[in-house]
Amino acid sequence: MKAFFAALRFLTPVPVPESWCGGEGELRASPAFYPFVGLVIGGVVAAVGYGLGHVLSAHPASALVVVILVAASGGLHADGLADTADGFFSSRSKERVLEIMRDSRTGAMGVIAIVSVMTIKISLVAAMGGPLRWRTILLMPIAGRCALLLVMALFPYARTDGGLATIFRTGGRRSVLLAAWALLAVLAAGWLAGSFRGVTSAATSVGVALLLALYSRRKIGGYTGDTLGATCEVVELVPALLAAIWAG
Repeated sequence: MKAFFAALRFLTPVPVPESWCGGEGELRASPAFYPFVGLVIGGVVAAVGYGLGHVLSAHPASALVVVILVAASGGLHADGLADTADGFFSSRSKERVLEIMRDSRTGAMGVIAIVSVMTIKISLVAAMGGPLRWRTILLMPIAGRCALLLVMALFPYARTDGGLATIFRTGGRRSVLLAAWALLAVLAAGWLAGSFRGVTSAATSVGVALLLALYSRRKIGGYTGDTLGATCEVVELVPALLAAIWAG
């Protein structure tokens, strides 16, 4: 349980007591519990979204749902999206891209990326109705956190000078097991959320996560904490996009 609480404390602003989280070993093992953290976030946000749908019209309720999704990670993943956009769209060398991504200031590309992703999420959530909405909201953060685990298990870490995600580097048989667990978890969540359509959403989310990771590897040699955050934010769009298409 300490590894789960370590994952919950790392990925969310929930004030989990430090004594519940163990030490470095538990933190290193915590990525295996990312799908469960996604389930907790999805359950809470889906419940709130269900309630909001009874007192507000679609667009205000959807805007609040997306804000809560961002707040559920303490803005960590949105910050990673902004930093990744600033670096990747700077047309600079790998070394300079990594420097830009480490800069705490947000540039024009980062602002554009955040506004674009949040606007699209709000529009997609608003396009859904009935049980499809809360089931999709439940699946979105699970897909995003499974994507984090999958990328960390299958791809190399890009920075040679350390960084926030350094402690989670893994390899060998453990990487294979973590990747398999991430894939199983997101597909199972997809089936429970929406049967065959849910599995299609989950499988497409995996495909998008892998494509983003391959692009990141080509661009900077692997993943960083920022690209993981960007991956989570973008992958969360996928179940909402497919559900909006089916709703239409």
